[in-house]
Amino acid sequence: MDVEDVFSSKLRIKILKILMQVGELNVSEIARRLGVNYNTTSKHLKVLEDEGILQHKVFGRIRLYRLNEHSPKAKGVQNLMEAWEHANKQ
Repeated sequence: MDVEDVFSSKLRIKILKILMQVGELNVSEIARRLGVNYNTTSKHLKVLEDEGILQHKVFGRIRLYRLNEHSPKAKGVQNLMEAWEHANKQ
């Protein structure tokens, strides 16, 4: 998938921002913070996970998502978003 496709969604960008701030969250909590339903959130999380940007761990029926600390893509995204936020504060 091209970078344009991954970042063509405001929801995916918001998911990344939330997870960068909090660390890790379950699907329901991410959906609540976004104000969208569970299925929509799951769809966007799958795109980000398929690209290696996110990873999840499972505890029973709960899936916790976080940035994939071993992924160069995730590190690049995090660096870009941090630089963007820093530039906006100046």
